[in-house]
Amino acid sequence: MSFMSEFKEFALKGNVVDMAVGVIIGGAFGGIVGALTEDFINPLIASIGGAEVAGAIKLPWVDYAGLDSEAAMSLSLNYGHFITQIINFLILALILFMIIKGMNKLVNLGKKKEEEPAADPEPSDEVKLLTEIRDALASK
Repeated sequence: MSFMSEFKEFALKGNVVDMAVGVIIGGAFGGIVGALTEDFINPLIASIGGAEVAGAIKLPWVDYAGLDSEAAMSLSLNYGHFITQIINFLILALILFMIIKGMNKLVNLGKKKEEEPAADPEPSDEVKLLTEIRDALASK
């Protein structure tokens, strides 16, 4: 099998295509969740608790004099961005959990519960006797 035919077989498998679609949709969904966190959740947290989610810790050994705000932010520990990413992750994880749970319910909705097969009934006394006779004749 040539390299190109192997690659074509791999690339056109259903799982690879499904995964690519999932990555693209996941990226777009990540943007939506990012916008939700940045534009709605962070301002709500800031307005209710008075805390600034976009905070930063300035490092004591760095001289910030004469630096513009962008340069100062690049030289400080930006815990607000980290908190925002944690919120994004938690929202995505919760939504994916609910989607997977719903899909599993839909998949199992049409399926009947598989019943365990009944155990074979115990043979009657006549069958046991005939089996003993057959075994005795076979051993002679």
